[in-house]
Amino acid sequence: MIPREILDKIDENRTRYVEELLGFLRIPSISTYSHHAADVRRAADWVLHHLKRIGFQAKICRTERHPVVLAHSLVHPDAPTLLIYGHYDVQPPEPLEEWISPPFSPSIRDGCVYARGASDDKGQLFTYLKAMEAVLAVAGNLPINVKLLVEGEEEIGSPSLGRFLVEHRDELQCDAIAISDSSQFGQGIPAITYALRGLCYLQVDLQGPRFDLHSGSFGGLVANPVQVLAEILAGLKTLDGRVAIPGFYDDVVDLDQQEREMMDALKLDEDALKEYLGVDELTGEPGYSPFERKTARPTLDVNGIWGGFSGEGAKTIIPARAGAKVSMRLVPNQKPEKINRLFSDFVHSMTPRGIKLEITELHGATPVLIQRDHAVMKAASRAIEIGFGRTPVHVREGISIPVVNLFEELLEPESILMLGWGSPDDGTHSPNERFHLDDFHRGIRAVAALLYEMKGA
Repeated sequence: MIPREILDKIDENRTRYVEELLGFLRIPSISTYSHHAADVRRAADWVLHHLKRIGFQAKICRTERHPVVLAHSLVHPDAPTLLIYGHYDVQPPEPLEEWISPPFSPSIRDGCVYARGASDDKGQLFTYLKAMEAVLAVAGNLPINVKLLVEGEEEIGSPSLGRFLVEHRDELQCDAIAISDSSQFGQGIPAITYALRGLCYLQVDLQGPRFDLHSGSFGGLVANPVQVLAEILAGLKTLDGRVAIPGFYDDVVDLDQQEREMMDALKLDEDALKEYLGVDELTGEPGYSPFERKTARPTLDVNGIWGGFSGEGAKTIIPARAGAKVSMRLVPNQKPEKINRLFSDFVHSMTPRGIKLEITELHGATPVLIQRDHAVMKAASRAIEIGFGRTPVHVREGISIPVVNLFEELLEPESILMLGWGSPDDGTHSPNERFHLDDFHRGIRAVAALLYEMKGA
């Protein structure tokens, strides 16, 4: 159990912690823009110097693009080791005109700090630094071994991270990994995420005639790529919302009864969701609730489509080519490689003669399912209850987080803790991104408690 003196220390320094966070948020560390490369490096240096100041051994490691900060405090040979992951880079702030206050001039209003990176991920990452500072100030040492990996390329897909993990695998060995780069289930309802959907993202390109044809002169003689594409895309799903690809569901591990009861107890507000989305009806696979479909069932969606003439007025042509981008979200036990093959076989079977088909695999991720009753997960639950004043709910998340796949594959930890301190309405990646300062404070308390709860896990 965490000593009361540490929690008191955190409470006493609340104002200072916020002021220091504002300094971090002022750095425009936009990783996708080359003209901000110096700012990205400045953010890495800021994290480095902060970690050294609170007592960590820390260093900058170069990659092909943006640096990684590695740090550690290893004083207990027989204690568990926790690896903390975060990122100091941020999304571009555009459109700037929609910000109430400038994105890199943090503003505090309505109990929140508004700035790019406030919730994703500087604010959440900073809870770990402040928690460990408080523990070290009171106790002199952390109760467990801690390592940190803080990167600057998460917002561009972490292109250097896989190679970095391979090269530093021995240095990064740990018992568990903590990631706080997501949100609670709802404001005041803390959550631990135990499952992520996987991803298959493909591009379909169809080529018909060598060039666009006059539809009056050549109509009825050649296959129209746009028409063929429309028929293929329509055939990917049944009218009731199920994926029509043969074998698509063969490996799906369905939700157990306990999970379904747990999801039902969370009571997703369907009316509020429809209002937020601006739709009159929620649709999808029959036999499952909207929350189950949103987080725990596989899906297929057309993300973009092109071909032919779409300008003003009329142009009577048979297009030479057409294309679409298609994504499929996968659930545990589905393999991206198999689903890609099934998709390709099915689309080829629907493509008529006279059309050349090309399918390109653009991106993929394996589904993640973490053991809910692992001792480290239970330790995290107790810690969150100390920090937030209520027991967290356990949730599946519909998104994919590729860094989690990398950690599972290359570091093989016993458990990965996905602990979101933000709120679903923080507006990450959007104008007026924010982070509730009460959640910032609760997150610091929860992290400090986690270090002690993990000691006996």
